Amino acid sequence: MTVDDPSITHLLARLGVIEDRIRALVVARRADDPHPDDPFRGLYLSEEMVDRLLDTPGATTRWSDASGRLDDCERTADRAARAGARIRLRDLSAMFDLSDVDLDMLVIALAADLDPRFERFFGYLNDDVSRRRPSVALALDLCGIPLASAHDRGRFVHGTLVSSGLLNLEDRDRPLPSRALRVPDRVVSHLLGDDSLDPALDGLVSHPADIEWGDASPLVAALRRGIRCVYVREAATGSGAVIAVRALAEIGRGALHLDLNRLDADRGVDEARLVVREVRLRGHGLIAGPVARDADPEVLAALDASPMPTIFVGADTWDPGWTRDLPAVIEIPPSTVDERVRLWRESLGDTVEPIDVETATGPYRLRPEQVVRAARTARTQASVSADGHLTAAHLGAGARAENGSTLDRLARRIAPTVGWDDLVLPEPTAEALREVAVRARFRERVLGDWGMRPGGGRGHGVVALFAGDSGTGKTMSAEVIASELGLDLYVIDLSTLVDKYIGETEKNLERVFQAAAGTNGVLLFDEADAVFGKRSEVRDAHDRYANVESAYLLQRIERFDGLALLSTNLRANIDEAFTRRLDLIIDFPMPDAGLRAELWDRCLGVAIARADDIDLDFLGTAFELSGGSIRSAAVTAGYFAAAADGIVTMRHLVAAVEREYRKLGRLLVESEFGRYWVGAS
Repeated sequence: MTVDDPSITHLLARLGVIEDRIRALVVARRADDPHPDDPFRGLYLSEEMVDRLLDTPGATTRWSDASGRLDDCERTADRAARAGARIRLRDLSAMFDLSDVDLDMLVIALAADLDPRFERFFGYLNDDVSRRRPSVALALDLCGIPLASAHDRGRFVHGTLVSSGLLNLEDRDRPLPSRALRVPDRVVSHLLGDDSLDPALDGLVSHPADIEWGDASPLVAALRRGIRCVYVREAATGSGAVIAVRALAEIGRGALHLDLNRLDADRGVDEARLVVREVRLRGHGLIAGPVARDADPEVLAALDASPMPTIFVGADTWDPGWTRDLPAVIEIPPSTVDERVRLWRESLGDTVEPIDVETATGPYRLRPEQVVRAARTARTQASVSADGHLTAAHLGAGARAENGSTLDRLARRIAPTVGWDDLVLPEPTAEALREVAVRARFRERVLGDWGMRPGGGRGHGVVALFAGDSGTGKTMSAEVIASELGLDLYVIDLSTLVDKYIGETEKNLERVFQAAAGTNGVLLFDEADAVFGKRSEVRDAHDRYANVESAYLLQRIERFDGLALLSTNLRANIDEAFTRRLDLIIDFPMPDAGLRAELWDRCLGVAIARADDIDLDFLGTAFELSGGSIRSAAVTAGYFAAAADGIVTMRHLVAAVEREYRKLGRLLVESEFGRYWVGAS
């Protein structure tokens, strides 16, 4: 916008009207000033000045537009508006419902921001050269309003200018008449044609993207009927924000999105009011979310006070205590697999052609806007790869980038580094593990789109139990499944969750499940029988509350939407009610001789040099060890080899088995070691 712009011309013309009043008031003050040429005027009070103050009663100047300057200003603005020009001061007045007096007050307060000469005028009229902004008393005087007018003083306490954030009062320790008036920089910039976002809102609000997804017609109908506040309740993979953007565009309004999670804990209400001012300045609608159970009612009330369309977004039920009037509620369904695949393809463009998008992205439960961001991240990751080609792994990296960090604080995250080839398991066990991966990959299709688990508030999750002795490969299998699905593995440390105080364990577990709901990952509850154990007969209060804890877990695991793996060494200790809710129970037996020999081979790897005397068949047949113990013994042998000549020998391996036996508390039996017994001893 240039100085020749009709909007600025109108603003400066209105300022000219105020300047005429200021000039007249200066002349009047100088005529009654005993020391008009005193260079220290305004820094002290002389005896003559005190006498004049005592002898002169308070008076209010009556202003009239004898020159017709104000009328000329408005007529010029009328012509510009009819020609299609935007007159921002008028738009501001209409948007905030300002009276003529409010408008004059606003122009007076921003005068020094438009012309530095007014700083000196105000210093003179305030009789204090250090106070270069208009005071409340001076503003009232320039508007011809007596200081004793309660209604007009109220403009500076609870009036529209102050409550809407268009005018700030400084010097709070001073009496109201002597407080300085200041127009916030954002409002001044807006009047001058700058629509840059208020720096105070950086990181809090954004311009949401317009994404082609979902049915916005119910929300459009509500907004067109004049419903100002709406709560859009979204399903796990749906998006109230996307629907809100499309609905606001349909009624001809832009949108600003406020991330409620980013509001400052102490300044949230003030920041919310700044957001409301911003949407009013722009004439936009506001989208605010996510609204969670612990939402601050004062923040929501401040946002609800906006006269602009306000659309709250969240997944929980609206609490009637949050706002004075209840909003209209619209339910948004989840996105389907086909819809998400379409968004992936549209966002990735031609580069995605060689990739089976549905298979690559099936395990990830993302909202439409997350899909678009994830696709952008995937393209970025591909651009920094060696050949620059987009792969399914890049899609997975983009999807995982949407994970929040909350679960990282509650569980130990493992980035999988093993695959199916690293597992040495009986075929039935391996086949059952592949079924877990298949269920996790296609659960949205089967349980969501096809609705094959209806009623009862059941989730779209997959829950499997891994049962077997320690070291039989349960944790490694969980890591392999996570790797197959392109997900991170989160190991839940139950020792940090179980609490001796009643109800605390449930709270801790709920935090885990809530965090997992927003994370595309695999939960592993190791030693699950600690919390998923059998309910007991109630003999005392402890039994009663232990059973309450189990009952909570029963219903919570049933409505879980993710992939949860439970591991236990004692399958018999798991409550039957839990097993009924499990999708799969997979037994991990101790490996037989053939599998043990293969495990020795895998654990030794290919990097270490092997002596010719190594007898893997003997190791597998003679020593009945679990896979974990074999891995531990192989590592011990590696240390023995490193300390020697860098070549692992049978002697090293047998000595490592001896160490493992001692660690496990097992007897060293000569018949087990056979011809290597001397080395063992």
